Amino acid sequence: MKKIIALFILTGLLSCTDEVMQPYDKSQRPAEINIKGYSKPDVLQLRLNGKPISINGSTSYTNTIETKLSFVVDEGETDQIEIFNNENGKRIANYTINFNNTDHYKNLNFFNLPGIYLQTYVVKPQVNLGKVGFEMIFPNLGEFSHSPLQGVKGVLKKENGDVLAEFDNIEKNNFSPLNVYSFFSVTAPVYLELYKPGTTDPYFGSQLIKVKIKQDIGANLIVLQEKQENGNVVVAGDIDIVDYL
Repeated sequence: MKKIIALFILTGLLSCTDEVMQPYDKSQRPAEINIKGYSKPDVLQLRLNGKPISINGSTSYTNTIETKLSFVVDEGETDQIEIFNNENGKRIANYTINFNNTDHYKNLNFFNLPGIYLQTYVVKPQVNLGKVGFEMIFPNLGEFSHSPLQGVKGVLKKENGDVLAEFDNIEKNNFSPLNVYSFFSVTAPVYLELYKPGTTDPYFGSQLIKVKIKQDIGANLIVLQEKQENGNVVVAGDIDIVDYL
């Protein structure tokens, strides 16, 4: 009898110990990410946790890039979505997905050109015949000026100072709303003045910031860029995404 009781106690202790030692199942959350991108002329490769993502049977792609990823994210762990230049192996972008930010990555949009990576989706706007339309984005705002602003105000003018359009907020990650005016010249330049939002103060420094902008009849999707020239910070506006669409 003593042996039977001792065995029962030992079995109970082992059972209890095993229950204590086994961790509870980790919480999990499904992640569904709609990817819409564009790359020209670079050929890209997307990877999930280091593994190439196949799109329409291929692990390298250019021009329009669209797919949907579905996977499970464990609490306390992370998953990595990376974008590489498939020809030279250079990593262009990296996104860390975790248990708490899956909603933030329901849509992952990007636009990749040589030297420019935009975390946004680009659609060419419709502009009526005889009109000029502008949308603008400023992805590297503050890189050289060290401005803490997330957006700037833009006033587009003719060479004589007449106002053509105003942009309340030209930001880093999304194109501004479309502004339209009547086309007036093939050769006359237009200039964009940049200010702190809601003011007439330059967004950095004390001198007027005036950018010569390329103007084509129809739609224009202009990328503003801070650059450093001869020790001075300047802003360029010579890239039009429409040229690549």
